[in-house]
Order: sequence, then C-alpha cells, then structure tokens
Amino acid sequence: MKYVCDVCSWEYDEEQGYPEGGIEPGTKWEDVPEDFVCPLCMVGKDQFSEA
Repeated sequence: MKYVCDVCSWEYDEEQGYPEGGIEPGTKWEDVPEDFVCPLCMVGKDQFSEA
C-alpha cells in the first residue's frame, strides 16, 4: 500500500519503508510512529491519503 502527502505529494510505500528516517522496509502505515512528519514539507501523518 502507498500513502501520499496531501500537501506536497511525497509518497510513502510500505514495501520500501523510509530507511533514511529509520522506518524499515515492510513497515505498515499504521505502524509508522504517530510523530512522523513528511520529509519534504513537515506535515503530520494526518495529512496523508491512501494512493
């Protein structure tokens, strides 16, 4: 599953994770920490939608 930032369109792909931010490949979106922010525009998880 993929999730896209509603503000800047940065994409989180559960298969790839976000290793640069400490999120391992295969990490489900619901398991991403609640304090996660978009690496491009710094908005929170609540600003992401399923792609």
